[in-house]
Amino acid sequence: MPQASAMLKSEPKAVAELDIGLDAKYCAQASEALTGILAANYRLLIKTHVYHWNVVGPLFKPLHELTEAHYGALFEAADIIAERIRALGHLAPDKLATAAQFSPKGGVDRLTAEHIVHDLIADHEAAVKTMRDAAEAAGDARDKVTEDMLTQRLTFHEKALWMLRAIVS
Repeated sequence: MPQASAMLKSEPKAVAELDIGLDAKYCAQASEALTGILAANYRLLIKTHVYHWNVVGPLFKPLHELTEAHYGALFEAADIIAERIRALGHLAPDKLATAAQFSPKGGVDRLTAEHIVHDLIADHEAAVKTMRDAAEAAGDARDKVTEDMLTQRLTFHEKALWMLRAIVS
């Protein structure tokens, strides 16, 4: 049993030595960018889930269903983004002390469905801009995996924007 005990004591390194054809400086910068994207993903996930629970009015059913699909996709994305940070040799972030800031501002008791949709549009637009920059940097560094992952995430967010805009148009 001494071997099992030793295995349980292993600790992750803050930065792993990698030989995957990517510059270490780029991996650090990409991991930092992905950490910001992950935090924004969590903010949008929590906000979307809170709105899902609290939407009211004539748009209740379509918004309730749309936000449910969106928070499910955002939850899956969190794992994908965090695992990419690990694959780049860095630790996924572990601090959620600011999670309370992720909730909608001012509470949900005074928010209309229109406000909810416009708020989600703003967050998705911000996510798209940040991801586009990170994807471009990944492409420049020949990091096809990160670039592809971000392209897939962009596809989700742009479709979400189309659907949200269609609701309020």
